[in-house]
Amino acid sequence: MDKDTIIDGHTIKPGDVLIGLASNGLHSNGYSLVRKVLDVENRDLSQILPGLDCTLGEELLKPTRLYARTVVEIMSKKLFDIKGMSHITGGGIFENLPRMLPDGVKAVVDTASWNPPAIFGILEQEGSIPRRDMYNTFNMGIGYIMAVDAAEADKAMTVLAELGERPYKIGVCQAGEKGVELTW
Repeated sequence: MDKDTIIDGHTIKPGDVLIGLASNGLHSNGYSLVRKVLDVENRDLSQILPGLDCTLGEELLKPTRLYARTVVEIMSKKLFDIKGMSHITGGGIFENLPRMLPDGVKAVVDTASWNPPAIFGILEQEGSIPRRDMYNTFNMGIGYIMAVDAAEADKAMTVLAELGERPYKIGVCQAGEKGVELTW
C-alpha cells in the first residue's frame, strides 16, 4: 500500500459525519457473556424468541459480516473519501471508534439513528445488562463505522447502499477529548 493512501484518521475534524454499516447480529464478539446470559448448554436453541427471524441457535451461529470488499471498492474506484474507519469488534463502539480519531476530536453517536437486531435486546433484558455495558461489549447492530466529510455524507450513503450495505448516519465528530459520547 502506498503511504499516501493509508487511512489513519489524521484528517478527521469536527463536523465530519459518522456513517455506520449494519451488522447482521453478534458477529464474533461477547460470546462468553452470551453463553452465560442465555445458558446455551441448558436451553432449547431451536426456539424462536420474539423479534428473531430464525431459531436462537441459528442466530448465534450467524457468520460475521465482513466489510473489506466494500472498502476496497470505494477506495479503488475513489467513490468518496473515507477519512477514518473503525471495525466494531470486541469492546464495542466505546473501545473501537476512538482508535480512528485524532487528538482533540470526539465522536458523538446518536443510538436512536438505527435499530439494533433483536438479539441485543434479548441479551440486555435477560442478562439485566446496563445499556452502557451493551455498547462496550457488542456491536449493537453497527459493525463498521466510517468518518466522511459532511459535504460527502449524502453521496457516501448512496454509494454504500448501491454496494449492498445498510448505512446509517449515526453521528458527528466534535471538538473535545478523544473518545465517544453516546446519546440515547
